This record gives sequence, C-alpha cells and structure tokens, in this order.
Amino acid sequence: MTKRISFNAFEMNCIAHQSPGLWRHPQDRSTEYKDIEYWTDLAKILEQGLFDGVFIADVLGVYDVYHNNADEALRGAVQIPVNDPLQIIPAMAAVTKHLGFGLTTSISFEHPYPFARRISTLDHLTKGRLGWNIVTSYLDSGSKNIGLKAQLNHDNRYDIADEYLEVLYKLWEGSWQNDAVLRDKRQGIFADPAKVHAISHEGKYFSVPGIHLCEPSPQRTPVLYQAGASSRGQTFASQNAECIFIAAPSKNITKNFVNSIRQKLLEAGRAATDVKIYALVSIVTDDTDEKAHKKFEEYQKYGSYDGALTLLSGWSGVDFSQYKPTDHVEYIQTNAIQSLLSSYVNADPNKVWTVDEIARWNSLGGNGPVFVGSATTVADKLQEWVEDTGIDGFNLAYILAHQTFQDTVDWIVPELQRRNAYQKEYSSGTLREKLFQQGDYLIDRHRGSKYKI
Repeated sequence: MTKRISFNAFEMNCIAHQSPGLWRHPQDRSTEYKDIEYWTDLAKILEQGLFDGVFIADVLGVYDVYHNNADEALRGAVQIPVNDPLQIIPAMAAVTKHLGFGLTTSISFEHPYPFARRISTLDHLTKGRLGWNIVTSYLDSGSKNIGLKAQLNHDNRYDIADEYLEVLYKLWEGSWQNDAVLRDKRQGIFADPAKVHAISHEGKYFSVPGIHLCEPSPQRTPVLYQAGASSRGQTFASQNAECIFIAAPSKNITKNFVNSIRQKLLEAGRAATDVKIYALVSIVTDDTDEKAHKKFEEYQKYGSYDGALTLLSGWSGVDFSQYKPTDHVEYIQTNAIQSLLSSYVNADPNKVWTVDEIARWNSLGGNGPVFVGSATTVADKLQEWVEDTGIDGFNLAYILAHQTFQDTVDWIVPELQRRNAYQKEYSSGTLREKLFQQGDYLIDRHRGSKYKI
C-alpha cells in the first residue's frame, strides 16, 4: 500500500521565520504578521489543503550570539520582533473546522499551574484541536531577562521538564473525574466536589497542592509535540511525545534520527508507531520544472547571508562571525541545540560543509532541504524521502508567505491525492483522533496515562 503523507505548516508569529531576507520580496506577506487577517487567511489556505495542522514555533529571547550582539537580528528581522503564538490560535480556529494547532511554549519561562489552564482553555476553544510543542529553550538572552544569570545546563533543563510534565499530567488527567461536571440546573449543582481532586504535588522543582482550574477539555492533555534530537531530548520524547519534528540536511541523518527514536520508543514500553515523525522541508513548485527552478533562483537573490548565520549562531550557540566563509564546519559542544552542528558534520561522509555553504543552505527554509520542481518532481521526492527514511510526513517551512503554502495546496496536494498518498478529506474528531484513530485521550502506553482517574 502507498503510505499516506501528512503535512504540517511550520510558522512563527514573526517576519520571514526560516527564510531570513525573503520578507523583502514583493510577493511576501510576512510583514503583515501583526494583522489578524494574515493568520485567518493562512488557516483557510491550510484547511483547503487538508494539512494536519499549523505548527507555531516560538522563542522568548533574541538571536544575539552572532557578533555577540543583536544588531543583525534587528537589522534583518531575524525572528525579532516576535509576538505571542498563543493569541493567534482562537482567530484561526474560528475560521476552520479541522485544522490542528501546535503551540510552542517553553517549560523554562512559565510555572506549570497557570500554563495548564491556558492550554485547557485553548483545547476547549478549538474543540479539541490543540497540540503543544514542548521546548526547554536554548537562548541565553531569554533566560537573562527572567532573572537567570545564564541558561541552565542542557540536560538539567530536561530533568526539570520531566517534573513539569508530571505536574501537568496530574492536573489534566488526574484532577477532575469524567463525571465530575453535572450542570444540574434544577438542584443548582454544577460540579460534584467529591469528584474533583487536589493533586498534592511536592517535587524537587515544583509545589502544586491544589486542583486544576478547568473542567476536562476535549482531549484533556493536548497532542504532545517535541523536537529534541539530542540523546537526552530523544529519551524525553520517547516518554512524552506523540509527534516529533526533525530538521536535518540529508536523508541519511533523517533516517538515523528516525531509527533511533523508534528504538527508544520500544525501550520506553511504547510501540514504534505511537509517534508520528515529521521532517523539515521547503517546497518551491510551479507547473513545470523549468518555472520552479527559475522561481527558486529568484528567491535565492533575496536570501540573507548574515541573517542565516544569525540563526545558525543562535541555534548552535557558536558565533559564526569568528570564521571565514571557507572554514569547515566542525562539531562544538554547546549548551544550545546540540544536534544542529552534528547533523552537518555527519550528514554525508563524502561532504565537508563550509561556513559559506551552511549559510546559503539555511537562507531558504532553514535547516531542512528545499525540494524544487513541478508537482510530479516534488511528489516523487516526497515519496522517496518517506520510503527511504521512515518518516510519516513533513513540517513545511515557507519561503514566501503565504505563496509557498498556496503553491503546495494548488499543485502538490492534488498530485499526492492522485497517487493515493494524501488524505482526500478530514476525518472527524479531535486532533489526536484525526492523527491516530485511537480516541481523544492519551493511550494506555503513554507516560501520562498512569495519572488518569
């Protein structure tokens, strides 16, 4: 059977996101990110294309590793300014019926008790279409602005995340029984106090004695996303994630990530298919290969070299301004995204990346590859990646807002549908039910299920 390919749209409440410099293109809309119509238009395009969801990235900080300051980030709008990702979701939900929403927030910047309420509220408002991308954050600038002298150690951030999730599972799964809410107008009883329980959590990092503030939402726990590719990150993901995003420059590295993640799932007592894995890709397409390549060449003229190195420096924790364009990229242990430089060093045993090459690669679409060609050419490449790596789908980064997604919907989706490799209609139910067809709640093999009452 032909494997079905899934799409997520990779977005951020900022300008240009993964393609620094492309906001200058006359057809790009990303400078409209402050307008609610920008987001509602996007949501309609994605639902037209039957995307699983829109995955909204976020950072609470500024990219100031490059040249040890934020000048290039500010000059080129490199993920700064950046607005709150949460507040655009209700607007997009109001103009769609099926599209899922993956919200990124960091466990480093908000206590789990108020956060649990914010997530439950969104799951109610979206009628069960909410996902949460769990991050521990990697920018020193964000930590310093909440009073920390520096970012916590990489692995220690995951130790805190383990307990953070424990608190959330207790609140979402173990505070309100399913039949606690009565809504009995005749007797004047909204909820049965005997069926609402304090979680009495006392841990190393958090103390949460009370009850969850919200009645159970359609999914209770949102669909859990995670993007950690380090060894510690993969261990955390194998225990908590339901969808995992990976960003790598080659099929070889992608396949290695997939195999490692599937093995860790088995070691954690879960099935290898309990998680859907999406690879970062960008698409440039048109009705012929020649037109698509001309479009790609035009886009390249707007890509920002310094903008790409600003992103890479922030992601990796290495200031790329200290190197010449011809210097070779080597792995350096840092406290940021540890898998980033490793993915380039190990991508292809026959290739050694230079700083210039890695900058130009990341100027369009970020850390993943760009597939360029007609619908037939791109669909062939997408299916090849799925077959060769074992991924379930793609996290699509845009190059032009919203033209990249509209082109994908107009050309790529119909071609994949003709091949029976893409859904032709949405199924019913919550986001979790749509993705896994196993119900609205966490399945029994998931870590969070043991907190159910």
